[in-house]
Amino acid sequence: MKTATVPIEETWNLSDLFEDDGAFEAAKRNLAQQLPELDRYHGRLGESASSLADALESTLDTYKAFARLRCYASLRSDADTRVAAHQAMRQEVELLATEISGLLAYMRPEILALDPAQVESYLAEEPRLEPHAFYLRDLMRQREHVLGPAEESILAQSSLLTRSPSSLFQILQNVDLPRPDVELPDGQTVTLTPVEFHRCRASQERETRQVVFPAFFGAYSRFKDSLGHNLYAAVKTHMFRARVRDYDSCLAAALDDDNVPTAVYRNLIRQVRESLPLMHRYFRARAKTLRVERLEYSDLYCPLSEAPPIRYNTDEARRIVGASATPIGAEYARELDRAFDERWIDWHPSPGKRSGAYATGWAYDVHPYVLLNYTGEYESVSTLAHEMGHAMHSFFSNRTQPYARADYSIFVAEVASTLNEALLSRHVLQQATGDDERLYLLGTYLDGMRGTLFRQTMFAEFELAIHELAEDGVVLTGEKLNEVYLELLRAYHGHDEGVVHIGEEYAVEWAAIPHFYFNFYVYQYATGIVAATALASRILEGADGAQERYLGFLRSGGSNHPLNLLRDAGVDLESAEPYGAAFDRVRHCIDSLEALLDDEAS
Repeated sequence: MKTATVPIEETWNLSDLFEDDGAFEAAKRNLAQQLPELDRYHGRLGESASSLADALESTLDTYKAFARLRCYASLRSDADTRVAAHQAMRQEVELLATEISGLLAYMRPEILALDPAQVESYLAEEPRLEPHAFYLRDLMRQREHVLGPAEESILAQSSLLTRSPSSLFQILQNVDLPRPDVELPDGQTVTLTPVEFHRCRASQERETRQVVFPAFFGAYSRFKDSLGHNLYAAVKTHMFRARVRDYDSCLAAALDDDNVPTAVYRNLIRQVRESLPLMHRYFRARAKTLRVERLEYSDLYCPLSEAPPIRYNTDEARRIVGASATPIGAEYARELDRAFDERWIDWHPSPGKRSGAYATGWAYDVHPYVLLNYTGEYESVSTLAHEMGHAMHSFFSNRTQPYARADYSIFVAEVASTLNEALLSRHVLQQATGDDERLYLLGTYLDGMRGTLFRQTMFAEFELAIHELAEDGVVLTGEKLNEVYLELLRAYHGHDEGVVHIGEEYAVEWAAIPHFYFNFYVYQYATGIVAATALASRILEGADGAQERYLGFLRSGGSNHPLNLLRDAGVDLESAEPYGAAFDRVRHCIDSLEALLDDEAS
């Protein structure tokens, strides 16, 4: 599964999950044999408090066993995607998930058929229901949007159809869309796959960037009508679900699972819109650094300077990430060391290994696992910090909360990961020894904020705009989507103010963004980095109780709604305050960048 050059201590220890594939298969067969028992509580949830407790405990025991299987199968298949047996292992677990969902489709509507007062009396009567109290009360909160058992079953089956637009996009994006061959200024010919485009757009050679940008997006322009029809189909599936569940809008329906008011979404857009001059100021500094009079869209992805010739082996990466996380406290540092020592991480690229990086806390009774494709560059160190933020969040949550409350929302997940990145950025900037290194690190941080806070908010505004148009009866053609996207792209980049020139050929960029099929997902990247930046500032400033409140946040898992968890940690995303802290940090880094450029000029 691994190449001989990868040290064994830098791969996962999967025996913590199952001793081997045979033990996994035995556990899977055992779970499959037990699944028919899930139906024994059907029609009995309202009999008594103990009956409800029995049903919920049995259900969660099943999900916990399933999650462990899912974790093992996913890690095995991702370690080498070429191994057919491991892919089959994963697919078999996914089939189990469908079977479990079908068997338990009765639970939500049956619980919701109970009177809320009856549920409260059960909670007071049966101590075993205490771990499920938040779930039950939150379900009662949403009861007006939940249908009867037959309708819920039909709605569950509708996913066979509603997933089609996203699946079709993935096939077009990864397989069928023709990718242009272009000749670069150095004479090399490349095929502009997404991976090759991302490599070329970071080139220090402006001519290279100017060649690949229009060619890459031109491929999407030729299919904008089909891709537009497909995205419109995805929007209509969101409308279908919102209307069937009697929500006022797609936005309200998408945010309601986390009990997030639509005002939070709109506040994000408003706060970022008001701070666009700050980002435009960075763009002007970037133009000065790159020695161009006015930026083109193709000038936004290359580093401000060549990466410093520093390579970090895994021991050095561990040391730097650990040192940057020291302000969180001794307990956090101790558990972070444990993660490295106990081989939670699969570090290195290898043949067939899944690309990218992730952390999973599915194995509740074991520990989180982290997949990396570590290359030794600073970006890889930053990815390590990010993923260990997720891993530590899952670890503290799983250790503190009962299984019923351990899983947390994506809304708060990005806070734990980006806070680690924020701490790392400040740590390495303090340790930087030369102007070239400072320039690189400042540019990396500011480009990260542009991509995560400003760009994701632009995506969020685009999502909102096209859903509202569709809800008003406007047909979303490729041309209409181009029109909406280009207007936002130019506003966010200061096109009319002469900051960044955005040509019409980039209006079709929406067609290359997979997240637009995820139903109001991307805004959480932006709110997450705002909350993380505000919390990191409080921790580093030594604000009273900041460290303890943040650790409390990590331990809280899914025990409350995300906004309440963040308020307890010290961040109120319904206000302007955390945005002010995030923009202050951006402003400070722009000040430092401009001072560095002035020093170089003098």
